[in-house]
Amino acid sequence: MATAMVAKSAPEHIFEWEGKDRTGKLVRGELRAGGEAAVSASMRRQGIMVTKVKKRRISGGSSIKAKDIAVFTRQLSTMMRAGVPLLQAFDIVARGSTNPRMTRLLNEIRGDVETGTSLSSSFRKHPQYFDALYCNLVEAGEAGGILEELLARLALYQEKTIAIKQKVKSALIYPTSVIVVAFAVLSVIMIFVIPSFKEVFTSFGAELPAPTLAVMAMSDYFIHYWWLIFGLIFGGGYIFIQSWKRSEKMQFFMDRLLLRMPIFGDLVMKSVVARWTRTLSTMFAAGVPLVEALDSVGGTAGNLVFTQATQQIQRDVAAGSALTTSMTSANVFPTMVLQMSAIGEESGALDDMLARAAEFYEEEVDEMVKGLSTLMEPIIIVVLGTLIGGIVVSMYLPIFKIGQVV
Repeated sequence: MATAMVAKSAPEHIFEWEGKDRTGKLVRGELRAGGEAAVSASMRRQGIMVTKVKKRRISGGSSIKAKDIAVFTRQLSTMMRAGVPLLQAFDIVARGSTNPRMTRLLNEIRGDVETGTSLSSSFRKHPQYFDALYCNLVEAGEAGGILEELLARLALYQEKTIAIKQKVKSALIYPTSVIVVAFAVLSVIMIFVIPSFKEVFTSFGAELPAPTLAVMAMSDYFIHYWWLIFGLIFGGGYIFIQSWKRSEKMQFFMDRLLLRMPIFGDLVMKSVVARWTRTLSTMFAAGVPLVEALDSVGGTAGNLVFTQATQQIQRDVAAGSALTTSMTSANVFPTMVLQMSAIGEESGALDDMLARAAEFYEEEVDEMVKGLSTLMEPIIIVVLGTLIGGIVVSMYLPIFKIGQVV
């Protein structure tokens, strides 16, 4: 007992080992253990005589992204459905990964499972990659003997969620990048181009038009206070983003503002609703009790307004209220979602109805992204054309006047 307690308290690392099996064949691999002696002992129990053990460095490789976890989940589900044993499936996926960090993560989890730890408990040791929803579904799959089925549901859920996020990002990238480029071009014009025109106009000795004087005054301000302008923009942007991340009040305010924005607000709302219904459908289909499922749904909503609404729904459902009644009281869900939820509760097919609602709103997001791309392009062209064109015309007005006098 004392030995076991000491082994548990010892810090564990990833070790690379080489050795020979019972037939004398050279084999190698990786194992998570508390030390080299533990590696040798573990391999000896498997009939492998270890000849070399080296602790592996944890540096190197790109960071593990949500897409990497989704691919791993899909691969693991596919292999388990094909009858591949769990440990062997982990080996295959780890060797096939192109990201060294992902390979090390999978080897760590495999090592835990190999020593008798459940798969869900092994995942819980890495909360930065496997959230509560993921671990709860895996645990439900292990308990019900349907792990491969729930892994398939998890993979589908992750793929759909990632797709929604990518579509929303793609809708925002184009206008954001154009605005950044426009500001850079405007800064170059104000700091370098307009002063050259100013020198020429000064030599004329004539009275300049009001638009030209206004543009030249802005140019002088840019030249003398460029450090203040750039500092306010970049420093203010950094402070704003950090306060958005760290302050719950700021996050709630911005999330509510995003939902009320014209055009983009509808896109954000539909993407959040799609994610909310997809998550609840996946949890409920896995046999997770509704109150417990709502606990995970609130954390994955991606919008604090919906997160707080979900917490209230959870309290109401725990007190005996129907899900649809609680969702209606929250006053954040579209009518269609409420109707689908009501039909699902009455027919006993809540997971199916929520999945259908998720598919509908995912398609809606896709169509909105395509429409926004088409709509934003002419608007941006008109705005930038007016801004840059106005500056150019203002600087050429004096030349036109001189030409008329001559």
